[in-house]
Amino acid sequence: MRSKRNLAGWAIAGLCLAGMAIASPASAHEKHHVVHHIYAAHRIARVRHYQSIPDTSSGFGPTSPGISSIIIDVSSGQVISAHDADTPRYPASLTKLMTLDLAFQALADGRMTLDTRIPVSEHAADVEPVKLGLRPGSTISVRSAILAMTTMSANDAATALGEYLGGGSEVRCAQMMTLRAHALGMAQTEFANPSGLPNPNQVTTARDLALLARDLVRTYPQFQTFFEVTSFDFRGHQVYSNNEMLKTYAGATGMKTGYTDLARHNLVTSADRGGRQLIGVVLHEPSWGTAYTQMTAMLDGGFGGHVPMTREMVATATNRTAPHVLVKPPAETVASRTPTPATQLPDSRPQTPDAAKHWVAQLGLYYYKTDARIAALKARRLRGRGIAQIEHVERNGKHLWLAQLTGLSYMGAHDTCHAVNAHGRQCDVQSQGSDNLAMLIGQDQT
Repeated sequence: MRSKRNLAGWAIAGLCLAGMAIASPASAHEKHHVVHHIYAAHRIARVRHYQSIPDTSSGFGPTSPGISSIIIDVSSGQVISAHDADTPRYPASLTKLMTLDLAFQALADGRMTLDTRIPVSEHAADVEPVKLGLRPGSTISVRSAILAMTTMSANDAATALGEYLGGGSEVRCAQMMTLRAHALGMAQTEFANPSGLPNPNQVTTARDLALLARDLVRTYPQFQTFFEVTSFDFRGHQVYSNNEMLKTYAGATGMKTGYTDLARHNLVTSADRGGRQLIGVVLHEPSWGTAYTQMTAMLDGGFGGHVPMTREMVATATNRTAPHVLVKPPAETVASRTPTPATQLPDSRPQTPDAAKHWVAQLGLYYYKTDARIAALKARRLRGRGIAQIEHVERNGKHLWLAQLTGLSYMGAHDTCHAVNAHGRQCDVQSQGSDNLAMLIGQDQT
């Protein structure tokens, strides 16, 4: 195993050197053509991958029914409980954890600093839909890119950072990510991009993600605060975290949420109580409410010495025993953390209707799909909450597009509409009742 890890480590180093060679200053003319050809080739590959992505669940493989979960002790690596932890799943934005692992490694090695400026390519600026709105040709600091990834899960920031780590190539970055995964023992994981945007070749398991999260916590404690940030200021605009566990679970210290249509709702959480650290992973949950409820129950059971059976374990009368295996900000970004109350007990009760994410902020009807999409994305940037969606509707014989933010709590929906109305735009709160909504580009929202 050690020889395999060393081999993978040398392979990563070789890719890094190759990336540095491409990124090194030749003539401006040569540099332009190298980047242009890398981008052009990748764009063709990206289109081919997207064309092969099914529109609906196939019922097997990464989209097979049920959830996958695992909880481990960070110190010992012991698996406390697991359910279908080795079933392949699409990682969605949990992919960004590996991009961050490579970034932290580069920071620790001195290959870049938090103040290093990252160039934003046309490709990075073009990714949809959750994004900071970076412009082609601009730059962003490593610090801001990391914060944007850990809070709102910005895909443009993740792509720009990934391209930088890969020496200008997103494809090379994905190769580095996969090599790093295999070096960590993530044998069933393959990465295809640094953001987690849909790609049929990008798969992982709950067990593999637990290994990755453990590596982040143990190897890079100096960067743990990035996962605890609940909001930060980016160029005068407040960016909020999507991770509700930071707000509701006593002792939560991160890490990441992820969602796509096929991956469904995914969550990795690290928590610390009394000096004991646990990591939980839940994948393919049907809603954010069930994901947070399941994670809360798992962590409570882990800290309390008893893990209740999941809904599926009860339904199938499965009682398998999991094996005990080892498994300073500048003006641009001012981050804030929510301290964990020392005496607050976690509320593991099911969410009430008001607290459940079943509310929608309706943002109006538009003649053009692009206008509806822009309205939804702008509204989401105001509070960093909800899932930006558009729906095709017919009114009086006219084909229109409805813009909305879904997956909000009652208070979250009203808070969002208040912010939208303050900007002079339409917004109404409604209970979520439609199941045939068209996801924006069918891409990652968290």
